[in-house]
Amino acid sequence: METKAAFEMTPNGSKPALLDADQDGMTANRLAMRYDEVRRRTSSLCAPLETEDYVVQSMPDASPAKWHLAHTSWFFETFVLKAASADEVVSEKYAYLFNSYYNAIGERTPRAERGLLSRPTVAEVYRYRAAVDERMRTLLERADEPLLRRLGATIVLGLNHEQQHQELILTDLKYLFSRNPLRPVYREARLVGGAEASPLRWQRFEEGLRQIGHEDNGFAFDNEMPRHSVFVQSFQLADRLVTNEEFRVFVDDGGYDQPRFWLSDGWNARQSHGWTAPLYWERAEDQQWRIMTLAGLRDLEPNEPVCHVSYYEADAFARWAVARLPSEAEWEVAAEGAEVRGNLLEEEHFHPQPLARDRTEAGLHQLFGDVWEWTRSPYSPYPGYRPAPGALGEYNGKFMCNQMVLRGGSCATPRSHIRSTYRNFFPPDARWQFSGIRLANDS
Repeated sequence: METKAAFEMTPNGSKPALLDADQDGMTANRLAMRYDEVRRRTSSLCAPLETEDYVVQSMPDASPAKWHLAHTSWFFETFVLKAASADEVVSEKYAYLFNSYYNAIGERTPRAERGLLSRPTVAEVYRYRAAVDERMRTLLERADEPLLRRLGATIVLGLNHEQQHQELILTDLKYLFSRNPLRPVYREARLVGGAEASPLRWQRFEEGLRQIGHEDNGFAFDNEMPRHSVFVQSFQLADRLVTNEEFRVFVDDGGYDQPRFWLSDGWNARQSHGWTAPLYWERAEDQQWRIMTLAGLRDLEPNEPVCHVSYYEADAFARWAVARLPSEAEWEVAAEGAEVRGNLLEEEHFHPQPLARDRTEAGLHQLFGDVWEWTRSPYSPYPGYRPAPGALGEYNGKFMCNQMVLRGGSCATPRSHIRSTYRNFFPPDARWQFSGIRLANDS
């Protein structure tokens, strides 16, 4: 299969839809090291699982861990190894079983039926993964400059794609374990110090013509480009995320029962789903709130960022708080130049954390990590955007409908994967991702 088109120039002459690997300083040796690092991280995330945990699909939006392991391997086999040589694939059936949504590749297992795949076994999937790894290492050991020019960008895309699935493994397992009456523990929590949330402060940004979107050397998804001008009215952004305690007040004030705070579609979703609190919140017999985490069920920590709320809930809270959600342009303008640091995957908390006790500096906090921050912006193409031709052009562009943009990454996002231009997107009623709230206001 030809993948060169994955990073050819777009029809309007803008930057490549997927930046070439050599623009990121990637040699074959560095690519090989990066490949091993990402693949090991995925396997380590699955290390706490029992065999039975790998197979179950808890809802159509979530996939079994076994499927994630196989799909990410299928990606490299399909888009890299098959393009590099005519070697036989491990199994032609895997192209049907583990294709996600690439219509140009062929038919695939319906998403909601991934949990029916008791075969291949977990052991067979790990053998498949090992076989792909061996062939990829051999490819990179022998890679010359022409091959890197042809396939380097696709390899880098595959690594970033796998990092997305690392996050999905955790979010999908959390939902799975929450449905089990035994409330299994994925990994014991590590206690960290946190401060009582300080009063929310606003940081003001002046109006003006600004640039957003990716333009630097290095990898970016095609939906982050091209960089373009936007006029932003003056606005204010909250210096921290909304906490559990602040959202609890909204709940106790009847926020879920007052349609005046809700968008029409949001009110319909609240009623049809029976929402009365964020996902994973539940009342104990003493009427105190408890919350399901990857470390099991525990008392609700009031100073942690509120998490697992839909766009509809985030918007309703903002209206109740006499504020609003930021646009994605406002968020990116505010985050420009900020260092990527925070409670991300490498911290291995796998849960939003309160602000550190020693927080003294002014400015915006928790921009990266903890929770994905809902914006009020629909997921749509930037001016001049063109999806790449071929199957890889299906990666982002075809989802630009009925989705809302989130920014900043979460406690399950790898640090090397996130940046200020990164555009995540989900339907407005999605709640199983680590999604939370930062308020904005007009100034």
